[in-house]
Amino acid sequence: MTPSGDTAVAGGRPLLNRRLAEFGTTIFAEMSALAVRTGAINLGQGFPDTDGPEEIREAAVRALREGRGNQYPPGPGIPELRRAVADHQRHWYGLSYDPHTEVLVTAGATEAIAAALLALVEPGDEVVALEPYYDSYAASIAMAGGSRVPVTLRPEGEPGRRTFRLDLDELRRALTPRTRLLLINTPHNPTGTVLTREELTEIARLAVERDLLVVTDEVYEHLVYDDAEHIPLATFPGMRERTVSIGSAGKTFSFTGWKVGWVTSSPALVTAVRSAKQFLTYVSSGPFQYAAAEALRLPDAYFTALRTGLQARRDLLAEGLTDAGFEVHRPTGTYFITTDITPLTPQHAADFCRALPERCGVVAVPNSVFYDHEEAGRSQVRFTFCKREDVLREAVSRLGRVGA
Repeated sequence: MTPSGDTAVAGGRPLLNRRLAEFGTTIFAEMSALAVRTGAINLGQGFPDTDGPEEIREAAVRALREGRGNQYPPGPGIPELRRAVADHQRHWYGLSYDPHTEVLVTAGATEAIAAALLALVEPGDEVVALEPYYDSYAASIAMAGGSRVPVTLRPEGEPGRRTFRLDLDELRRALTPRTRLLLINTPHNPTGTVLTREELTEIARLAVERDLLVVTDEVYEHLVYDDAEHIPLATFPGMRERTVSIGSAGKTFSFTGWKVGWVTSSPALVTAVRSAKQFLTYVSSGPFQYAAAEALRLPDAYFTALRTGLQARRDLLAEGLTDAGFEVHRPTGTYFITTDITPLTPQHAADFCRALPERCGVVAVPNSVFYDHEEAGRSQVRFTFCKREDVLREAVSRLGRVGA
């Protein structure tokens, strides 16, 4: 007998693999459904409410009409995109990759992360990740049979200027003889922090000293503000040959639904990741790969305008949240703002976020779901600012009622 619901069993065992038993519906699906049901402004899930450049959308249309990518593209990705990724890494960071052996196209960064962890982690291996972390990290580590070891980013600084920082001593203490891999995300989602050169230098030193592999999630690489600088870990001494760098077209070009991501690394590591990836999606995003290749070749002015526009929207939302009574942790990267609701309420962030749409017509996400140490995030709420200015202004107006 196989009952329905979460307790469904067959042969006396639960249906769901025990490695995934702790993972239910993602918070993004839950809160986005709540936004639809209540008609609230969705500042929870990180997707823009406008499309990216028109010429890039037309490039996808052209590829469709010309029959390019409508059938299976090559397993590693179309040559045009692999060359564009290699050129991008050289142009922005001085990193040289062979597009034939050191670049792999994936179904977005989420698949790249899953494929990398499935390829490189075995049962019993420990994976050190910075928490709070994007929810797919924990699930991917679990599917690989690894054990996740969180190192918590904590807010530092004076009120109004607080930002999240990595405790390097805590990172050192987290490493054990079972540590196989470091999973590093910078610019960091959800906190919006960008790791400094000092922090990255020590991460690199530890990786080399302990002979660790590193997977770096760099999907927000072009979304950095103020005096922050994105520095890929692969640029540090001894890191190129041990680092799997992950990028994506979705965040940089505002076509998140296309799911075009990529991996750059040494031939041996790319081969390993491809070995897992081929049994996940095999290939994906055929015509969109051609468009992503053209997007990566946009002039530098595009990337500058992207940062400038998002920084202005960050400032708009940060000011509105501060005026509404939230404690704002000002981000220097991504398109998310983490706030602390302690000045407003003793509520848990999850309860606050579930009530917020009915209360003032805005959806946000509780950061507590991104922690193993849930108590560290119990009062943190994340908002996104990758929306039109008029939408953000209306959201700010509604949020003004939160303290009423």
